[in-house]
Amino acid sequence: MEFIGVLCLILASTTIASHFSRRIGIPAVIGQLLVGILLGNAALKWVHPDILVEDFSEIGVILLMFLAGIESDLSLLKKYFKPGMYVAILGILLPVILGTAGGTLFHISLSQSFFLGLILAATSVSISVEVLKELNVINTKEGSTILGASVVDDILVVLIVSLSMSFVGTSSSSNTSLGLMLLEQFLFFMGVFFLIRWGAPYLMELSKKLMAESSIIIVSLVLCLGMSYLADFIGLSSVIGAFFTGVAIGQTKVWQEVSRNIEAIGYAVFIPVFFVSIGLEISFVGIGSQLTLIIILTAIAIFSKLIGGFLGSKLVGFDNNSSLMVGSGMVSRGEMALIILQLGFQANMVAENYYSAFVLIILLTTLSSPFLLKYFTKKIYD
Repeated sequence: MEFIGVLCLILASTTIASHFSRRIGIPAVIGQLLVGILLGNAALKWVHPDILVEDFSEIGVILLMFLAGIESDLSLLKKYFKPGMYVAILGILLPVILGTAGGTLFHISLSQSFFLGLILAATSVSISVEVLKELNVINTKEGSTILGASVVDDILVVLIVSLSMSFVGTSSSSNTSLGLMLLEQFLFFMGVFFLIRWGAPYLMELSKKLMAESSIIIVSLVLCLGMSYLADFIGLSSVIGAFFTGVAIGQTKVWQEVSRNIEAIGYAVFIPVFFVSIGLEISFVGIGSQLTLIIILTAIAIFSKLIGGFLGSKLVGFDNNSSLMVGSGMVSRGEMALIILQLGFQANMVAENYYSAFVLIILLTTLSSPFLLKYFTKKIYD
């Protein structure tokens, strides 16, 4: 029963932290991470990352990526495909290149520096969306480009991370031959296409006819968890199965019902445990010696996304202010970078002595994003 008490403590404290975070204008995820830091190894040491915390955390990240997939608007991607593609690609290339270079500058191994670059390539547009809504500019060309680019960014980064983890042999298929692994992964993505085009719409319609409580939600969860398990089984990250299942469900008529109910399940229990679990691992021992690394890599993280978005927008004819607004909308790393960091840490692609520093870098970029976006938006629309 000890875990029941721990879960109660986590849910109560994250709810309070989320409330006060939003009251002072910062993302709720920051408050949840701070709860993990407070309850974990860095401070009170009341909560430890045992197997139940880890299992709840894993379900949390799967549901989080499932919801991200549902909310990825493919029609928006088609409408703003060209500017979104340019912004997303340059917004991935620059962080990967500069992040890898920055890591090697501090004598981090090349493979871990490359994974650092992938962490910095992630974008969490949810915070930017809140700012765009607040300023009533979400339906402008800049706002739509930010949303379109975020869809491409999410898909590409998740794919690259999952494939890179396969090739370094950290997955469950590490003993499988490379040729067979590639064939399995090709078949998986063929299955994803089938699921998006025909499978999910058929199964969602079928679930409506089942005489069982919450049958639509149960079928969507079975698809999500089943595809996550299959992705992990063939050597991909489980989150890629969850993400593309979410994309498939997002194209059906019941996506709003599924999203609303999965949000209730995820954010009520599992997702807060995921964010707290990240904070539990943080230790401030020796962090003072890494201040230079944190400052330089934070600057690289902000600069690379800002310039990537700027250059991508300029290529399709945006003026300087509009391009800077788009770039600033891509700066936030938020939950996407934290998910990738956690995956890398579990796969030994992020060294334990750099884990806390990387979390702080993600926090700093996430906090800076709303201020940058408001500044550049007001230069255009005030």
